[in-house]
Amino acid sequence: MKIGLIPVNVGTSNAEAMVGMAQLAEGLGFESVWTFEHAIVPIDYESKYPYSPSGKMGTTPETNFVDPLIALTAIAAKTTTIRLGTGVNILSQANPLYVAKQAASLDFVSGGRFELGVGIGWLKEEFLAAGAPFERRGARFDDYIQAMRKFWSGEVVEHKSEFLEWTGFKSMPTPIQDPFPVVIGGTKGKAFERTARYGNGWFAPTGSPDQLAPMLDELASACDQVGRDRAEIEVTAMWFPNPEDLSDVDRYADMGVSRLITPLPAIVKGNPVESLQAFGENVLAKLA
Repeated sequence: MKIGLIPVNVGTSNAEAMVGMAQLAEGLGFESVWTFEHAIVPIDYESKYPYSPSGKMGTTPETNFVDPLIALTAIAAKTTTIRLGTGVNILSQANPLYVAKQAASLDFVSGGRFELGVGIGWLKEEFLAAGAPFERRGARFDDYIQAMRKFWSGEVVEHKSEFLEWTGFKSMPTPIQDPFPVVIGGTKGKAFERTARYGNGWFAPTGSPDQLAPMLDELASACDQVGRDRAEIEVTAMWFPNPEDLSDVDRYADMGVSRLITPLPAIVKGNPVESLQAFGENVLAKLA
């Protein structure tokens, strides 16, 4: 089982601490480090965060929230093997030309270690601040993914749609990985259909195997409907570990989960370095 760590870009005191945590994670045997994305955190908002009973995200407006792609580029420069993922970037509110270029560039400079996790977004106030329409964000997302695949191909790009008019250009460098891994996040709306149609992976923001099980059935059904082999999609799930009982790791593996991502707050109690080292000794060493 691959074990990742999230988020390395939120709440960090400085760049040295952020990069140092990623280096420590690499040395301890974590397979990957991941980021969250919000360009802003509103003082107040009416939008409901879909993965918390409170409807609020777990950060305050004063929390350091380093841009994911910049954070992972800094980490890429100081690491060699650990994979780098966004969990997830909000594609529907961004310019897909720049996202595609930045993603390909990050894969290039990291030596093929980047996984682009993307979602449609939920925070209407952030869309408004970005000058992007909140309405029809799902349709834009679907179109952007298809266009970005052409962008990464190295061939002449021709993509004309309701949302984009890309014609007669190439972009280099292409990603090192082929296919370049796009991980689609979420459990709401058409998340499973989108993953089945366009994703190399699925990022499941769930808290337990019991919560995940029916969602995997939905993903399998969506794959059947579009003629996709469910086994082609790498499943990444959130994991809140109990160091005294790691049996849920076997449950996840039996369910077809390939990667478990542990939230930093579930590990770090007190000194971050000591907490991570203890997790490496008490958990990762047992799973090796």
